[in-house]
Amino acid sequence: MYPEDPGHSPAERAVTVHQPTPITAIPAAPLVPVQPGSVPAVASIVLPDGRVVTGYAIEPAKPEPVLAKPVVSRTAVNIALGGIGFGAVCGGLVLLTTFIAALAALIHQLIILAAVIFGGWIAVQVLNASRHSGGTTVNIRKAVIKRNRFHG
Repeated sequence: MYPEDPGHSPAERAVTVHQPTPITAIPAAPLVPVQPGSVPAVASIVLPDGRVVTGYAIEPAKPEPVLAKPVVSRTAVNIALGGIGFGAVCGGLVLLTTFIAALAALIHQLIILAAVIFGGWIAVQVLNASRHSGGTTVNIRKAVIKRNRFHG
């Protein structure tokens, strides 16, 4: 598959050998015989070929009683609760959107109200300024006007 290097013979190639490392055995705890609470009865069985087997009778393990299955599975209940939670969140999001829209409308109306009040104040200032002639008022006690000229 790969071209051989012509400069090296097969004996000159480096070979890496991996040796397995042995696993040290962990000493097992010593076995301690345990006396059963009561001595079981010895039973003998005669096999069909005539041999007799003697030993202790072993009680079959009794399984725990099965609890009554619920009418609805837990998965179905979890899916239903998830749907109810999602519906509650969606309702909250709709209320949040409505609240934001109402707040935006309120801010918009406050801006328009401020513009109307400020515009009215400007209009009052302009109209009051045009009613009086403006400038400095000087009280003249004795004035002489000759040929349309003021001599004071």
